[in-house]
Amino acid sequence: MLATVYSSSVIGIDAYTVEVEVDISRGLPSFSTVGLAEGAVRESKERVKAALKNSGYHFPTDRITVNLAPADVKKEGSGFDLPIAIGILTATGLVPHSALTQHLIIGELSLDGSIRPIRGALSMAIMAKELSLKGIYLPSENAMEAGVVEGIDVYPSNALSQLVQCLNGMECISPIKIQRGHTVNQVNYDVDFSDVCGQENVKRALEIAAAGGHNLLMIGPPGAGKTMLAQRLSTILPSLTFEESLETSKVYSVMGLMPKSQGLITARPFRAPHHTVSDAGLIGGGQIPKPGEVSLAHNGVLFLDEMPEFKKNVLEVLRQPMETGIVTISRASSTVTYPANFILVGAMNPCPCGFLGDPKRECTCSYGEIRRYRARISGPLMDRIDIHVDVPSVPFKDLTGMSQGQSSSDICQKVIGARKIQEKRLHKTKIRSNAMMNSRQIRRFCQIDERSNSLLEMAMEKFGLSARALSRILKISRTIADLAGSQDIEQAHIAEAIQYRSLDRKLMV
Repeated sequence: MLATVYSSSVIGIDAYTVEVEVDISRGLPSFSTVGLAEGAVRESKERVKAALKNSGYHFPTDRITVNLAPADVKKEGSGFDLPIAIGILTATGLVPHSALTQHLIIGELSLDGSIRPIRGALSMAIMAKELSLKGIYLPSENAMEAGVVEGIDVYPSNALSQLVQCLNGMECISPIKIQRGHTVNQVNYDVDFSDVCGQENVKRALEIAAAGGHNLLMIGPPGAGKTMLAQRLSTILPSLTFEESLETSKVYSVMGLMPKSQGLITARPFRAPHHTVSDAGLIGGGQIPKPGEVSLAHNGVLFLDEMPEFKKNVLEVLRQPMETGIVTISRASSTVTYPANFILVGAMNPCPCGFLGDPKRECTCSYGEIRRYRARISGPLMDRIDIHVDVPSVPFKDLTGMSQGQSSSDICQKVIGARKIQEKRLHKTKIRSNAMMNSRQIRRFCQIDERSNSLLEMAMEKFGLSARALSRILKISRTIADLAGSQDIEQAHIAEAIQYRSLDRKLMV
């Protein structure tokens, strides 16, 4: 007898429908799975067999063939256990065919028949809604994330026997109710900018980076507070919108990193991979492509501490996502695209020993060593970093002072005001921040007067600023003007922006 159960799997971060066809016919006892099933899917027969027996159901001693359609797409993961088990029970007459129409069934089975969580439930619920299906049966631990999708009934299940009784009308599983019209509320962070002593110039640079979405590089000796400052950048970024939260949550759902107690990622991500990370770990990939750190930092912050210590080939793969906001990974069998719109924050020492320019400690590095150390970050990658800021050692009086600087909430309010100005200015374009402006938009929105133009020309000649630095200075100036609530870019805004291009100066070693 033949039975068909609708299930789902994920390619990239998007789900697609999989028809689980189960045929039971006379012949020697066997269990075959076809349809380009990967290892975890092929092993499902042992889990399904044990789960059925331990749940009190008879396992057929006939020839069982399971086909996963479409058969030309690789299937991976353990989410097909539950639909295969339901398909077997339907083919043997224990579950009516009519109960399976217009519903998705996904889940991993334990040997005792309980249902374990799977990855990508949010994407599957979105796909079910797009296909106008009535509902989705899935593990209870995945119900929160799937329940945020409107227009689809989500039925959480704890055990195979519970689901079978529901499909037979013997037990009712109530669909989970999540507050519709969900909005992402302000997040309470454990860290705050008021915790940082001194470094007011760096705080100002981070405020500008947050307001305009600019990438930033901090250069300073060990212990100056670079990591501490970077960890607080997320606290001054505007709260995630529902659309942004949904985009980020899909990535975390596919990776199985969604918090159990919430349906969506509500805080802007902060990712800080170690410098030993591989290019596949940073950008994504693998034999079966998975999102990398840049996608996990989508709509948030990617922090690379000790940036020159990263392998050069690993740093170079950042260039495409920094430019386009997406990652495309091509394999012989498929091509997947992941979102990767993030603010890059890098930190590095001024030299290999870390004490170049320190008034209290002597640098022991030669000129050639310093040049080679800085050359580990290539010109094309540095070209995509708008702000370079020096982070000096903190004086003792600042460390022991009682006065606190601005709190994250105070800075965030100014950042939100600047972002609203940008949204109004750029509403007819596809970009959302000043950092993403192209040359045509820079000419249109970053016009300056004669005095500002003279200052910029003098700075380029005196400090040897490159042509690529010019557009960066103009974009930073536009953000500074937005923070000040000024419609025009003034001379003071240009002057402040120039100081954030320290690595472009000829006078730098």
